Amino acid sequence: MATADPETDGAYAELLDRVERIENVGNAAGVLYWDQQVKMPDGGTPARSKQLSALQTVRHDLLTDDAVGDLLADLESQDLDDEQAAVVREIRRQYEREVEVPGDLVEELSETISEAQQAWREAKEEDEFETFEPYLDRLRELHVERAEYVDAEKDPYEVMFEEGEPYLPLSTVERIFDELREGLVPLIEDVQENGADIADDAFAGEFDPEDQEALCRDALDLLGYDWDRGRLDTAPHPFMSGTQFDARITTRFHETDFVDPLTATVHEFGHATYQLGLRDDAYGTPLGDSRSSGIHESQSRFWENHVGRTKAFWERFLPTVKERFPEFEDVTVDEAYEAVNQVFTDNLIRVEADELTYHMHIILRSEIEQEFVGGDLDVSEIPGRWNELMDEYLGVVPETDAEGCLQDIHWSSRFAGFQNYTVGSVFAAQLWATIEEELDDPEAMIREGNFGPIREWLTENVHRHGQRYTTDELIERATGEPLTAEYFLDYVTEKYETIYDL
Repeated sequence: MATADPETDGAYAELLDRVERIENVGNAAGVLYWDQQVKMPDGGTPARSKQLSALQTVRHDLLTDDAVGDLLADLESQDLDDEQAAVVREIRRQYEREVEVPGDLVEELSETISEAQQAWREAKEEDEFETFEPYLDRLRELHVERAEYVDAEKDPYEVMFEEGEPYLPLSTVERIFDELREGLVPLIEDVQENGADIADDAFAGEFDPEDQEALCRDALDLLGYDWDRGRLDTAPHPFMSGTQFDARITTRFHETDFVDPLTATVHEFGHATYQLGLRDDAYGTPLGDSRSSGIHESQSRFWENHVGRTKAFWERFLPTVKERFPEFEDVTVDEAYEAVNQVFTDNLIRVEADELTYHMHIILRSEIEQEFVGGDLDVSEIPGRWNELMDEYLGVVPETDAEGCLQDIHWSSRFAGFQNYTVGSVFAAQLWATIEEELDDPEAMIREGNFGPIREWLTENVHRHGQRYTTDELIERATGEPLTAEYFLDYVTEKYETIYDL
């Protein structure tokens, strides 16, 4: 943890003490959220929503206390070192975004989110959008109201986007989306119309959940997951939750598909690796917290795609798959590689999508939520609009809302977050290009199961900085240039033209 300069007259030290209490309250809420998704019985929702609401209100009250504002004002004229200045910058940003938001709004929003998540689970299980509809509509009203308190001069959707990605303008992300549309759509069409046949059914079969879990644990062991600071569980929607001392991951299993749970586990491992790579001595301060949603997603997409979907990884891991599932004894590395990288021409589910069509799922969701938040789309029109855009962008229409607009948990808590999945993919490709230049044959490291140098490079260049640098500064420090879609487009073009013999 950064220490105070005596010349600050204790103001910095007192600010750190207050911030650590604020962070601890937030982290405690995170554990309750994890329990709600993983262990809590369905009937626990009424109490849990009150508990989470109380913690969020306490956190808000601690952050917006007049004393915090006074300390920030005192520190404006102090001579701070770079780390201290970064801590104050981040706390000031949080304070200024929260201080005008009424506490009762914070409490109602938190309680509604908790209730909405249970309603979403029930709606998805029963394929009844109407169950979720009133919660979704109320959440939109509350989030818009909150955004107007934060910054009445900005579009509410932009304010919401800045919540998870504070230093990367939405206009930059929209420019990247335009570049991806231009590059990905013709590539997807080329694969669909002219691509050679590949071994897309190499792993067909039915699989016991216990065997799938054992395989996921094998993968985590190989990658170097720290079981002393983590655990693997199941949840309706895979996620990671925790701190640098306790980073838990979840996955889910499918009766006829072990590849999706495996890649989801590797994805969440990437999130956990970032969390565990944060500085232990900076816990409770912005220096010990992750930079942003987009940077976090870059780590999960890096491990899922640039490691877990490579031929080198399957050269190493395929023997383990055969041990767990002997029926695949005759599957070759090339067949395994093609199977885990097939382009799905009829896929309905975002988290099961390939690297190409995945981003059309993201663009679809971003457009719908912008229309909904902006008041141009009624909540009752979401299923129809979803199906319309699925047909336009992906050429497939879901038969149920459970496979359509109810498939993701995200709208039960927030809006303007899907863009960060694409930001993460783009940055992950940029990171991989840099690693290829700076490490000696990283593909050989993957093939040999020697993941330590890759983890260490990411920790040194991304994880350990916490929030010391803004998003754009961190990207340039890690890769030497601003965020660009160039590396991602080059990567997927070369990869899929090779796989599909285009």
